[in-house]
Amino acid sequence: MQSRPLVGVIACRRKVEGHAAHVVTDKYLSALRDYGLAPVVLPVWQDAVDGDLLAHLDGLLLTGSYSNVEPSRYGAERAPENTRDDLHRDAAALAWIPAAVAGGLPLLGICRGFQELNVAYGGTLHQAVQNVPSLLDHREPDADYAARYAPAHDIVVQPGGRLAALYPESFSKVNSLHQQGIGRLGEGLCVEARAPDGLVEAVSVAAAKDFALAVQWHPEWVPAEHPLYHALFEGFAAACRGHRDRRAWAVGPTPA
Repeated sequence: MQSRPLVGVIACRRKVEGHAAHVVTDKYLSALRDYGLAPVVLPVWQDAVDGDLLAHLDGLLLTGSYSNVEPSRYGAERAPENTRDDLHRDAAALAWIPAAVAGGLPLLGICRGFQELNVAYGGTLHQAVQNVPSLLDHREPDADYAARYAPAHDIVVQPGGRLAALYPESFSKVNSLHQQGIGRLGEGLCVEARAPDGLVEAVSVAAAKDFALAVQWHPEWVPAEHPLYHALFEGFAAACRGHRDRRAWAVGPTPA
């Protein structure tokens, strides 16, 4: 029986009971497990990013977070609404993204992970989309979790793209729980979906050898109940299985 593909899940560094901790919320880990993958939490240290970790993995998941990419990473001054940083995670994500893509490691970015991908490729972020005149307010309502993660607006899927190859419909509704969003698109990224106000909601890496998609919404929330979310995780899981098989073939059979 084949082992489940190993997927590294980036941690956030924050205080738990007064101590520094490396944290991943369960919804991301459970979603990966439900699609036949084995999640492994990757700790983050600002001064010691271990690139060798990626060589042992079959996929990389960049999760959402309440923290934001520090604005100096994309040449901006801090906006008053931007109050939560995670410099340890910034260092890890911005080192691992190009390494993962260069090595053909399947990559899925969600919310903060979507924004990290854009910054890694030289793009910029709106720090408060609700203050941009042409954009909608994309923040979640002050309500229970079911209401926060309920579909909030439509997206238009770009025809002929990598997302369209996973999900053949032109439109879908998605949840919306973010204050920041893409300003200038990173070089080498392709737009895969937009919100009705034109805000980019999904991107791919044009030159990636394998799955390299990121989305602004949260598909990890009950993905089996939403065709688009399900398609994303199915596609990511298939790419991770392919990577596992290629890695096993390269290593060769275990000696008897």
